Amino acid sequence: MHFIKIMSRTFAYVRVSKMQQETENQIREIESAGFAIQPHRIITETISGSMPISRRKGFTLLLEKMETGDVLIVTKMDRLGRDAIDVSITVAKLERMGIRVHCLALGGVDLTSSAGKMTMGVINSVAQFERDLLIERTQSGLDRAKSNGKTLGRPNALSESQRKQTIQQIHEGKTIAVIARQFNVSRQTIMRIRDTRHS
Repeated sequence: MHFIKIMSRTFAYVRVSKMQQETENQIREIESAGFAIQPHRIITETISGSMPISRRKGFTLLLEKMETGDVLIVTKMDRLGRDAIDVSITVAKLERMGIRVHCLALGGVDLTSSAGKMTMGVINSVAQFERDLLIERTQSGLDRAKSNGKTLGRPNALSESQRKQTIQQIHEGKTIAVIARQFNVSRQTIMRIRDTRHS
């Protein structure tokens, strides 16, 4: 009984965030790592890294082309999502499709393998730690500013005296537009003062 061995196809997903940036460097990096990929299997995309992977047209096209047994090469993990969680979801989805994902920045490890999952777990933990630390530092800074008597948020467009004049002029029947021009502020600013007076 003879079995036909199905050859796995290799794809590459290459993303840059600005039109001025070149995708060639990433393609050369993939070739230097020993992956020979046919041009029609290299998907390039110019889109911000902050965009979730599910909203990237190029990556959606890539998913439509790939099948079980295929291999996807990326130079860095951030090519697969906007953050650690997005990357994890993407890799899990590709694994369910039977697709192996190799990341050159992590030594070419297959992210769907046990070693790859462990590596991603460590990276996700570090990312979560950094997020928590940033939140903690931000909160400490806000608390410190409050204790020093600093007013947080945007400063008022008008001084207390000008706000009183505004309320007086509204009471006298002047229009919002006239008062806004007088103090060189937006109509919304005057309307907010008016609404605050009634609240």
